[in-house]
Amino acid sequence: MEIKVLGTGCAKCKTLEEQTRKAVEEKGIEANIEKVEDIMQIMTYGVMTTPALVIDGKVVVKGKVPSVNDIKELL
Repeated sequence: MEIKVLGTGCAKCKTLEEQTRKAVEEKGIEANIEKVEDIMQIMTYGVMTTPALVIDGKVVVKGKVPSVNDIKELL
């Protein structure tokens, strides 16, 4: 599974990355988690508000920080 956390480095972006890592660990899933901070790369996903979460190429969350349980459901 390929997971990308899109965000320029704000507190919410960092929180989303931490919560995503925790959700993956709790579910016992093998996933590659990448933090994308380059604004040009973020824009290729059509995301205008960060943070955003991309799972296997699909934007599943943007502009908010979901709970660990919400992330686990998306996985």
